Amino acid sequence: MPFCQNGDVRIRYEEIGSGFPLLVTPGSGLNSRVSNWPTAVINAMEEFKHDFRCITMDQRNANGGDSAGPVPVENAWDAFADDQLGLMDHLGIGEFFYMGYCIGGCFASKLLQRAPQRVVAAVFCQTVGHRPEDPDVMVRHSRQNWLADFRARRPEVSAETIEKYLHSLWRVQPDFLYSVPREFIGNCRTPILVLPDDTPSHPLPTSIDVASLAPNAEITVFPWREPPELKARTIDRVRTFLKSHIPMCSAVQRSSASRRFTRHVPAPIRKAAS
Repeated sequence: MPFCQNGDVRIRYEEIGSGFPLLVTPGSGLNSRVSNWPTAVINAMEEFKHDFRCITMDQRNANGGDSAGPVPVENAWDAFADDQLGLMDHLGIGEFFYMGYCIGGCFASKLLQRAPQRVVAAVFCQTVGHRPEDPDVMVRHSRQNWLADFRARRPEVSAETIEKYLHSLWRVQPDFLYSVPREFIGNCRTPILVLPDDTPSHPLPTSIDVASLAPNAEITVFPWREPPELKARTIDRVRTFLKSHIPMCSAVQRSSASRRFTRHVPAPIRKAAS
């Protein structure tokens, strides 16, 4: 399994396929990791491997993953963005698509803020979002599903550090996507496709707000997971959306490369009759 080392952060990643790069991160909150793909609502690594160069990663300090690094007590969303952009730098990738599930909606918005010239288009799949009627839902989710296993693996990290980390993630900006303000999304011109959900940690209003605020956003029907035919059409819509935004220079380069490396077989030479 390949790794990317950036200072004291070590990121495990995988890639499959070819074409324009697509960075995809699975859900499961702070346990976003490569091994989650087989049970994901859409296994992006399998669905899109024939269309794009699909890249995925274990997020920093996810339980069950192989990525590790310091626990940031401030600007935690920027730390995740540093890891994701650092991986793209490691792979020599400039521009790319991004598709994020669950917590990946927060990752997506921070990447769009940090690197608008690099993220060509983004897909928000079942994004995490703030619930005013249950403001600590993500703090509770993190404590229930991440904290105990993390403390068992990293007992040197103090309780104070962890509380500051959760505060930075879920309480510094207790609204909307947590990682960016509404004003940013309202001025973000990057093409966005939203696949909504409605669970305690994936509020439907957040998906609707993203689609309503972003000038170049689209949104799928909801619900879209059933029946299978509708889910298949939704997957095709993601594929079509991304392909429609491949930069022209990249498309021309790939077409040129295809022509350049196509083997030319000359016609057999016939001897003239004597």
